[in-house]
Amino acid sequence: MRTSFETLPFIEDNAPGLWRQQVQPVNSREQNTAALFLDRDGVVVEEVNYLHRIEDLRLIPGAAAAISRANSRSIPVVMVTNQSGIGRGHYDWVAFAKLQDELLRQLEQEGATVNMVLACGYHKDALPNYQIENHPWRKPNPGMLNAAAEALGLNLLLSWMVGDALSDVDAARNAGLSGVVHVLTGHGTRDRAEALTRQASDFSVRRQESIHGVSNLIDDLFPVRH
Repeated sequence: MRTSFETLPFIEDNAPGLWRQQVQPVNSREQNTAALFLDRDGVVVEEVNYLHRIEDLRLIPGAAAAISRANSRSIPVVMVTNQSGIGRGHYDWVAFAKLQDELLRQLEQEGATVNMVLACGYHKDALPNYQIENHPWRKPNPGMLNAAAEALGLNLLLSWMVGDALSDVDAARNAGLSGVVHVLTGHGTRDRAEALTRQASDFSVRRQESIHGVSNLIDDLFPVRH
């Protein structure tokens, strides 16, 4: 479901900093299924400070292939992205929606489909309507992942995240995911050492140079359950 710029998919009228858009229904034979969560900037698209111009949008090589591989296994793909640029006034939700629409179009051209997109514009240094410190949806908090799980009937315990920043790693851990694939694109090199410290008996941290390597991990991360 592409965005209508006349009716933007906010989570609710009294929460102008929260966005939830269901792009495609979950096509799974199972209920309570596992999902692949993706950060956007620095993971699916090249990191650009406060990305909002379509001409600055660049897919990271292999992003569509990784998503398509998950699609082929009927694994829901959910994009979760902090968007403090909204709260800080650098761009608005209409600009965000137009860029997202183009991103989804480019992915679809390469045979890749995202099921849901969630975004949080709240930030402690934002403009008054968006100035909320430590909002539950803002990563490293797990609110976006929890909201997606509730909306789509996902099992977070079986799900995985792909992220570049420490906030992605911590959001995955805080949501109770099986683990995270930490990539070295975007902010990944900056956070590479600390990300590995999040490894625990019930939370796995794996490392890839970029999302390109995730395609070959899908069957390992999401084993077929009989």
